[in-house]
Amino acid sequence: MNAVKMNVPFFKASIGSEEEKAVIDVMRSGWLTTGSQALAFEKEFSEKVHSPFALCVNSNTSGMILAMEALGVNRENAVITTPYTFVSTAASARHLGADVFFADIEKDSYSIDPNSIEKILKSPDGKKVKAIVPVHIAGNVCNMNAIMNLAEKYNVKVIEDCAHSFPSKTQSGYAGTIGDAGIFSFYATKTMTTAEGGMVTVKDSAVAKRITQMRLHGMDRTTWDRYTSPKASWEYDIIAPGYKANLPDILAALGRVQLKRAEEFDRKRKIHAAYYNSNLKKLDFIKLPPDSEGNAWHLYLMRLDLSKLKCSRDDFARELQQMGVGISMHFIPLFNFSYWKNLYHGFTPENFPNAQQHYLETITLPLWPDMTEEMCAYVVDCIKTIGEKYHG
Repeated sequence: MNAVKMNVPFFKASIGSEEEKAVIDVMRSGWLTTGSQALAFEKEFSEKVHSPFALCVNSNTSGMILAMEALGVNRENAVITTPYTFVSTAASARHLGADVFFADIEKDSYSIDPNSIEKILKSPDGKKVKAIVPVHIAGNVCNMNAIMNLAEKYNVKVIEDCAHSFPSKTQSGYAGTIGDAGIFSFYATKTMTTAEGGMVTVKDSAVAKRITQMRLHGMDRTTWDRYTSPKASWEYDIIAPGYKANLPDILAALGRVQLKRAEEFDRKRKIHAAYYNSNLKKLDFIKLPPDSEGNAWHLYLMRLDLSKLKCSRDDFARELQQMGVGISMHFIPLFNFSYWKNLYHGFTPENFPNAQQHYLETITLPLWPDMTEEMCAYVVDCIKTIGEKYHG
């Protein structure tokens, strides 16, 4: 164990002088809300992931609600997703009045299990399903071939939750471009950031138009168009009671620079993940995280083999924190929360054994581009020290 204690943050965004200049330029331009920077950001992101349409929004959650609404999710139907996700995935459907059916994750990964999805689709409740919402947890892309086959077989939409998965890429294309829609997050801790924000990718022009209108109060003209075109700014129509979900130019400008650096960030994350893998695989009480095709390595999900340790996951995690290692938990399955337990009877850990087991065994380690090898080594040393203390 290293003699000198370090403090290794769970995450620190990589922000440099180019990002600072881009934001200041917007501040000095006199146009702060959604405008030319947001339009340019959409074009550049669309080109990057090869999506016909990319629409920036103020959060992944807003994007999820907009995409679901545009694809017909409403109080008359339901979506299928995983309980092993952040609450916004399922809450977005509830905001639209839809029911949520949950499928367990795979035994050896954090991804939703296609077999569990099909059990729901084959059940009487399956007739109510409008969309499947797979979540690409930690940057690992779900089994999209199987999921897309199910979508075709049962005539349902696929809305990819890509909060963790930029720039994950498979033989079928970038995550977020395989299904009917993909929703990305640019929250502060993500693989690239706009501080707060997100992007929706879609293939259908009618869906793109609906999202464009609904993200700004249901107006048939954008603010940029209203104040830069010859047509009078006050001449517009409201086509539906929309939302307030647009991304301001200040944040879009930050995102444009981060997008240029995305490959750099991706390369550095993979170096750190490889360091963890090569060192942690030597420890018999560690289960390495899955590493699927095109993994973006947004998170490093370390699983403990508790049969070899005389402690709980929480005991292990607290000791890491006491040693200065910033950690997190991804995720607390939704069946642990009061709202979901009270809403759906039978939504219990016993009915989702894989999700519950993964949760009880998993600790999320620091993984960010500007980490040093010394930081990674310190994290590994701390894990070894705690493991030796509690080894059975």
